[in-house]
Amino acid sequence: MKKIIFILLLTTQVFLAQTGFEKGNTLYQKERYEQAISEYESVLAAKQHSAELYFNLGNCYYKLNKVAPAIYNYEKALVLNPDDTEIANNLKFAQKMQIDEIKVIPTVGFSKMVHDFASIFHYNTWAWISVGFSTLFLLCFIGYYFSKLTVTKRIFFFGMFGLLLLLLVSVSAAISEKNDFDNERPAIVFAEMVLVKSEPQKGSNTVFTIHEGTKVFVLESMENWRKIQLTDGTEGWIEKTAIKEVKN
Repeated sequence: MKKIIFILLLTTQVFLAQTGFEKGNTLYQKERYEQAISEYESVLAAKQHSAELYFNLGNCYYKLNKVAPAIYNYEKALVLNPDDTEIANNLKFAQKMQIDEIKVIPTVGFSKMVHDFASIFHYNTWAWISVGFSTLFLLCFIGYYFSKLTVTKRIFFFGMFGLLLLLLVSVSAAISEKNDFDNERPAIVFAEMVLVKSEPQKGSNTVFTIHEGTKVFVLESMENWRKIQLTDGTEGWIEKTAIKEVKN
């Protein structure tokens, strides 16, 4: 009986989520953006989310010139679908509404090479590539084991080593990309203006000022404070209520 009730509740949630998403799309087409946001938010309240949902929310907020919610929802969409060029393009348009122009300090050396290579694909894509190389390796092993000719045995033998090397590279790239994803805590500033402090205290010195829509990275958490870093490497402390973390 409990299983039946659970299935009915789950089915009802999915139905309501689909209805809310479709209603939101209809309202968006009619340029009734505030109402569309309400419908999309009702889908999130039903514990349903997707890249398309966050993308549409971002579009609504962008149309209303609300920079922080627009950027926040585009970033949420990219977390779920990092290879979507349309989401990335709309995010760039939304970022043009920001007041702050923070430079990005590029990494250099071997670590940059490793990062650039690993970031070519999402870690899920690297995982599937690894599966592909594993399958090819197995086929080469079977070919080597059953082959009667010396020439074909050599071909399969060297093919196995080549595929093993590619497999190790793809697995390493997947692990590296997954670690970067897990350790990175991006957040968007929602307060209109924030004074970033040198210490987690209101009375401490102000290091710099940032504004609504700026993307930061959370390094540490301490009660009601968060230590953040900008893309130019600048660090400071900010009250947690001033930002919303993208991956929460």
